[in-house]
Amino acid sequence: MRMKVDFNKYSDHLVPAVIQDHSTHKVLMLGFMNEEALNKTMQEGRVTFFSRTKQRLWTKGEESGNFLLVREMAADCDQDTLLIKVEPLGPVCHTGADTCWSERNHADDFLYYLEDIIELRKKSDEGRSYVRDLFQKGVPKIAQKVGEEAVEMVIESLGNQDDLFLNESADLLFHYLVLLNAKGHNLRSVIEVLKQRHSK
Repeated sequence: MRMKVDFNKYSDHLVPAVIQDHSTHKVLMLGFMNEEALNKTMQEGRVTFFSRTKQRLWTKGEESGNFLLVREMAADCDQDTLLIKVEPLGPVCHTGADTCWSERNHADDFLYYLEDIIELRKKSDEGRSYVRDLFQKGVPKIAQKVGEEAVEMVIESLGNQDDLFLNESADLLFHYLVLLNAKGHNLRSVIEVLKQRHSK
């Protein structure tokens, strides 16, 4: 894949790169690339910027593990700005938020926010964490918990107490997100399968 990009448009030979989530279409961050950073991004499939503060190439996630996996790339009509659609492997902003333009509470995308929190709890070594304990017990225990919550939700669905049904539904959904993470997947993975089925 080759793109014509005018790196000479700006005196520092850097072009802006807008990073967008390919599933939610949410704008995640803005970085800058020189020709070397763009080539590395295209070769490795992970977004690499040129850091103006460090004056070197910088692959997003090189320290945190929260890489940006490239799904689509395009230059704008003036060939001096890039749009890169990605699959983010965790929070994008250094604050722990999923984008650099939002607070840590995301009412409109709460499930994605919850996935980020689960990932942070898994990696945290501060204090006691129910989520970290689950991960330490492994997939069999997490899967067992999902099964237990599913049974409890089904039982409550046969009754007439909406609050109990909704609470059990929330427990099931939460533990399902934990299981997805433990298996190396996330909601976006499931959404892609649903999209493929819908297009058939």
